[in-house]
Amino acid sequence: MNARSPWSEDRATAVIAANRHLRGALLPMLHALQEEFGCIDEEAIPLLARELNLSRADVHGVVSFYHEFRRSRPGRHTIKVCRAEACQSMNADGLIDHIRRRLKVDFHETTADDAFSLEPVFCLGNCALAPAVMVDETLHGRVSPARFDAIAASTLATEAAR
Repeated sequence: MNARSPWSEDRATAVIAANRHLRGALLPMLHALQEEFGCIDEEAIPLLARELNLSRADVHGVVSFYHEFRRSRPGRHTIKVCRAEACQSMNADGLIDHIRRRLKVDFHETTADDAFSLEPVFCLGNCALAPAVMVDETLHGRVSPARFDAIAASTLATEAAR
């Protein structure tokens, strides 16, 4: 499941301080903040700018440049679908169409029930078992539309059992 800590300026300041010593600290700070809060909160931008002596525009430019950084909280589970050549050759586009219709979301969106966020990735390193999908930290290969439905249902059933 995705990190869901509510925004806290004190906690964000501590996360930023813990990464201050790193070379090229902005990216590690952004990753750490996203790990903690599930996204880069708007209130983090001035904290980072002040800490690194950058303009807010500089920080915002980095956040918006990298698709890996989210500006809104993700769903409880993140589904990453591989769009690299091996997966495309095994009908990943058809699988993506199915997932979009099934979840009623597009890439970079979250389902209405906040259960799933859908993200594209270039390669999951599972080319021999294309098409590949990653749900949270679990990699799945040879995913058909029916198998995707089973994976999504299993993910929700596991969550409900907790």
